[in-house]
Amino acid sequence: MSGTASPTAALPWRADLGDGTYRNPVLHADWSDPDAIRVGDDYYLTASSFHRVPGLPVLHSRDLVNWTIVGHALPEPEPAGAYTAPRHGCGVWAPALRHHAGLFWIFYPDPDHGLYVVTAADPAGPWSRPRPLKAGRGLIDPCPLWDDDGRAYLVHAWARSRAGFNNRLTLHRMSPDGDRLLDEGTVVVDGDAIPGCRTLEGPKLYRRDGWYWIFAPAGGVAHGWQSAFRARDPFGPYEHRIVLAQGDSDVNGPHQGAWVDTPGGEHWFLHFQDRGAHGRVVHLQPMRWRRDDGWPVLGADGTPVPSHRKPATGADGPPAAPATGDDFTGTAPGPQWSWQARPDPAWWELPAPGRLRLACRPDAAVDDLRRLPNVLAQRLPAPAFTATTGVTLAGGVPGARAGLTVLGDSYAWIGLEQTGGGPVLVHRVASREDDRERDAAPPVPVPPGTEVRLMARVTEGARVAFLADTGDGWRLLGGTFTATPGRWVGASLGIFAAAPGDARPAGRADFGAFRVAGEEHLP
Repeated sequence: MSGTASPTAALPWRADLGDGTYRNPVLHADWSDPDAIRVGDDYYLTASSFHRVPGLPVLHSRDLVNWTIVGHALPEPEPAGAYTAPRHGCGVWAPALRHHAGLFWIFYPDPDHGLYVVTAADPAGPWSRPRPLKAGRGLIDPCPLWDDDGRAYLVHAWARSRAGFNNRLTLHRMSPDGDRLLDEGTVVVDGDAIPGCRTLEGPKLYRRDGWYWIFAPAGGVAHGWQSAFRARDPFGPYEHRIVLAQGDSDVNGPHQGAWVDTPGGEHWFLHFQDRGAHGRVVHLQPMRWRRDDGWPVLGADGTPVPSHRKPATGADGPPAAPATGDDFTGTAPGPQWSWQARPDPAWWELPAPGRLRLACRPDAAVDDLRRLPNVLAQRLPAPAFTATTGVTLAGGVPGARAGLTVLGDSYAWIGLEQTGGGPVLVHRVASREDDRERDAAPPVPVPPGTEVRLMARVTEGARVAFLADTGDGWRLLGGTFTATPGRWVGASLGIFAAAPGDARPAGRADFGAFRVAGEEHLP
């Protein structure tokens, strides 16, 4: 995907405070299970993408605080036939990003199919087609290590939902070309043997000063902690410590991430925090190594910091964040967008600069956006923001509709629906328990061909208000909707067009520029 974000749009969230310091989270959006590396003076980050297509986003930074999206390493999921419909909670789980032998490598799991690897000479792509490394259910969170002696290893965890067990880490010998595993694997850390340890997963494997290190989270997404394990031999025995926990901070479950260094020798740790509908946001912690015993210390003596001096990377530039708004002036929607399943090129086109056309794709699940593959969505980008666009609905049968949505286990949307008497402006909601929508406000007739302006206004607590402008100013429709997360992901901000059943002609919807602005622009 490629596209152009509005150069005048305000950043919804600024981590860089402009005075040499930053605030956490550095990424206030659902960049779940982050892993990051440094290559020269550049930093790259990837994250879980679950059911989203394209998958495996790749972000770039020069200072670990200001990040931009450069592309995706997984344009299409494998196996292809498994993702023609939304499979919430499935797909790409926690990946590992490395640079070795002149290539970028991402090892990633699909918990229903196995472990895969993709490579690229340029992190912006093109990336290779996924290569299966180990088949099986319940294999998750792989991470490689190429040792100084030329040997290679791969560590991974297990998902109880597929394998029937978890809380243990398995290490394999791997061919140095990353093409195959050389043994059946050895359990090197058994979490069941560690008092209080549960849901041990997400291992990252490193070597430093003669020690093999496994950084691994435990305790679960919302309430967990970060552990570190070390041994003189890659197969153990490993000793362990908890190196980051909530403590007296307001950062619940700080864990699962990446240790990176700077050219000047500073050390930093990126990790996530689960924020419900906002997803797993990314924090940056200072990191040092104790001189007395060599163990790492993360944050402020093991507790997350709310703000800190920026890493001394020498990079200097304006604040940046992953793209959100889109002027639709490129060759495709921007890299911030993804579909709920494997897309069909017939779903969209850019007929003119500043205009995105979505086909009203027929689907029997038209009354349930969670089941539609053709919702074009992005992450909620900040704790408070507005998103606006315009929509025109053309043609189609009664029931064809298009609009703006905030979508999780429950959802709400505002937009246009075709009826026998012409288009109407509607606002609909569906709770977790409902498999169909209900009206949240009375429908409002709209003259055919009218572009209606739509707005989602999100405030603290993921509370969403929907507004519309049919030509006489903004007006609120319905009450306030509280967004909810999806399966292992935060809620999504999306646009869509759909029609009932196998209706023909199904119609189309034209969307204008998509604008996203921070809380200072809330009306």
